Amino acid sequence: MHVAIPLYPRFTALDAVGPYTVLAFAPGYTVTFVAAEPGPVVDDRGSLTLQATAAFAEVPRPDMILVPGGPGTREAMSDPELIGWIGRAHEHARWTTSVCSGSFLLGAAGLLTGHRATSHWGWVERLANFGATPVRERVVVDGTVVTAAGVSSGIDMALTLLAEANDAVTAQTVQLAIEYDPEPPFDAGSPATAPAGLAERALSLIG
Repeated sequence: MHVAIPLYPRFTALDAVGPYTVLAFAPGYTVTFVAAEPGPVVDDRGSLTLQATAAFAEVPRPDMILVPGGPGTREAMSDPELIGWIGRAHEHARWTTSVCSGSFLLGAAGLLTGHRATSHWGWVERLANFGATPVRERVVVDGTVVTAAGVSSGIDMALTLLAEANDAVTAQTVQLAIEYDPEPPFDAGSPATAPAGLAERALSLIG
């Protein structure tokens, strides 16, 4: 299984690295970071760099596309090389997936029309602008299009796809290997459970 993760300036690191870690640990999987041209791409904090090892043209038909989100999606939606590659690669991929606001890049490529899809809680309703049905779920599988909610949910999505592509035992083995057994110190990971008044402050951190 060949997974391609496209990078663009100001992506959110965990959107890419979380699913990457799950899938890179899985037997028989190869994960390639791609961009318009090989080289370093800086994240949304401006302090972490991932290396794209291949150009879009070098990976035209991955088995899985995994599009991270981040503040840079605003500019990336107008990037013809990135959006064009997503659209063309989707025609051959087993799954086209996104994490957080990466779903807006799928929308810009015309892939969400008629699909149920999710994104970060702060912007999920805007997916309707792309003809999607917004869904407030952590992972949404709709045919070959799979979307995950905010940032950390990419790990859940990768495990879900690993179970689907292989089997539950493989996914569980990887989950155990990376000790993904979250016990957050606060029940504040959702607007439904977070203390009142945190939503605007949270959005200001990632907007």
